[in-house]
Amino acid sequence: MKSEKQYYLGAEWERHSATQLHWPVGSENWSSYGLEQVEEMYCKIIEELHFFEVIHLFVPNLMARNRVMNKLSLKAVDLDRVVIHQVAINDIWARDCGPIFVKDENGESCIMNWKYNAWGEKYSPWSDDDEIPKYVANKYGIRCIEPAITLEGGSIEVNGVGILLTTESALLNKNRNPGISKEELTHKLERYLGIKEIIWLKGGLSTDGRDGQVQNVTRWLNRYTVLTMVIADRSHPDHDILRENLEVLKSTKLNNGQKLKVKIFELPEDITVGNKNDEMPLTYMGFYIANGCVFVPQFKIEKKDRDAVSLMEHHFPGRKVIPIDCTSLIERSCSGIHGISQPWKGITY
Repeated sequence: MKSEKQYYLGAEWERHSATQLHWPVGSENWSSYGLEQVEEMYCKIIEELHFFEVIHLFVPNLMARNRVMNKLSLKAVDLDRVVIHQVAINDIWARDCGPIFVKDENGESCIMNWKYNAWGEKYSPWSDDDEIPKYVANKYGIRCIEPAITLEGGSIEVNGVGILLTTESALLNKNRNPGISKEELTHKLERYLGIKEIIWLKGGLSTDGRDGQVQNVTRWLNRYTVLTMVIADRSHPDHDILRENLEVLKSTKLNNGQKLKVKIFELPEDITVGNKNDEMPLTYMGFYIANGCVFVPQFKIEKKDRDAVSLMEHHFPGRKVIPIDCTSLIERSCSGIHGISQPWKGITY
């Protein structure tokens, strides 16, 4: 019997070829005021990031393309480092719908094209975003693998040596892969991502419309160190689930005998922004590790903002730590810079 081909997904801190971003467009998700704010945030990210790696910026139409060019021309940006793709997109969450670059057994780059359904068909439309991995594969002549299951990039966190973090609330949700068992899904992750061990956390934030993705609560800092979020307020609806996640991490014994190191980051007392009907938590887990730099979310809370920067400076001493005001983004979704970015790896052009 012929053995199945295996693939490998590297950690975010490994070398990137580029970063994918989707330019925000004026839709029902963004008021004109909010759009200006989030566009300025994007400009800041692009201005800083382009010194370290090429940026692939997706825009839905010519009007958006012209708006991008006008705004970036006023910034210190070398436009030769920004590749603009004028192609249909639905939203800005490149992490969840973008191509996931893996290596095959021969070390060649491939794109893993998981199905994408906007977190259980919650936010229509999503069909254009679902086509993005195939578009990238066709454009650059990269082999495209289709595992035939639904999975978002923000629902998984890998350390580059075969250990994956995820939450049961998102990855095992019936709105993703009805009829597929935990065992079947585990086998898919082992084969298509090179996973040897999965740490199953219970869930994420109750205000996360993505059903509690791991990217908003727990992240790898290095191969054997995780950073996880906790909430001190016992009356908060997420206190218990985050504490349970912490206990799972502390009790984890890795298969290779290496002990998992666990760092915690406690949210500030004033932990939400937005209106009373749509409050979003200020999660500092939305940092993005790029070539030579780390982008760190900031929320105009002086001590916590400073603590987040200091933590990244300690764990990534060889990288420039870049604080980015994310209040305009977090007001509209439980995500951060990590959620709007997708690293490309192993591609030459």
